[in-house]
Amino acid sequence: MTGSDIPSSFRLAYVPGVTPTKWVRVWHERLPGTPLELVQATAADAPGLLADGGADAGLVRLPVDRDVLAAIPLYTETTVVVIPKDHVATAAEEVSLAELADEIVLHPLDDVLDWGTLPGRPAVERPATTADAIELVAAGVGVLLVPQSLARLHHRKDLTYRPVPETPESRVALAWPQAEEAPDLVEEFIGIVRGRTVNSTRGRAATPQRPTAKAKEQAKGKRAGTGGGQGGARHKPAAGRKPSPGGRAGGQSGKRGKPRGR
Repeated sequence: MTGSDIPSSFRLAYVPGVTPTKWVRVWHERLPGTPLELVQATAADAPGLLADGGADAGLVRLPVDRDVLAAIPLYTETTVVVIPKDHVATAAEEVSLAELADEIVLHPLDDVLDWGTLPGRPAVERPATTADAIELVAAGVGVLLVPQSLARLHHRKDLTYRPVPETPESRVALAWPQAEEAPDLVEEFIGIVRGRTVNSTRGRAATPQRPTAKAKEQAKGKRAGTGGGQGGARHKPAAGRKPSPGGRAGGQSGKRGKPRGR
């Protein structure tokens, strides 16, 4: 991209719990002339924001409508239960769903986990947000199951969390509006999140390197040396030394002299 083809900035949406810091840092190192603008969105609103052009790409939670958005899954999060620090479950390294059977399990309206049947006992009302549910956990009203990144985002000194195996998990993906080809800056960001090097040719046209004069000479020498037993090149005798009839340099004959008497 050159001149007017380069957009003034790249807008990256991201949902709560996702931390794009490391990728943004690499972006600034590789494309210092193209600002990256971060756009925060809820997990529910992020797909619509991308579809409407509110951002060029986004770090979202799956699933998304693949007829509208292209997506590359990046990683899957561990599901944890958020509990008070004095809860009996803190004695274990992880908690099973069976151990939550008698607990009030809060189910906020912005929950990002795809539950078939919510474990435990339901609360009287659903909290509006995960942040509201965290406050209820701190008040001793119930417990909360969330992706680990959201437990870290809403960290409190009086709360902790434990992994819960065999639960639905949240997958994070890089998404952008569907098109025949991803825009150049989207391809740049795809390369960054996938760990491609600066010189990688994937996602953009590569400019072939022209061979140097030295490389040309070396190639020419190799072609010339394809014949003959020793690379096809004849070696001249060292200056001042002539080959003897016996094949030795320096005028020596092929015979050995008698040893001197002692």
